[in-house]
Amino acid sequence: MTVWIKNRFLSFDRKVDGAISFFLRHYGKTKFMVAMSKKAQYLGLERLFLKGPKAFVYFFLFYLIRDTILYIIIPIGFASWLE
Repeated sequence: MTVWIKNRFLSFDRKVDGAISFFLRHYGKTKFMVAMSKKAQYLGLERLFLKGPKAFVYFFLFYLIRDTILYIIIPIGFASWLE
């Protein structure tokens, strides 16, 4: 039964060009953010900045905004909602 469900999911995922599995792996990240993360890992942040300062700033802001929402705003809102 579980193999059948997995196969159905994978077949549907292939029909939508892997968008579902991409979303599950990289929750909240855009394809640009994932690509820039990989570049940052193998180039280093300084060389990445020198290669494209504008792209680096966008990357930094996307991560800053995403992490602020995910790890600060949502938990504070949830905690205040529970009070």
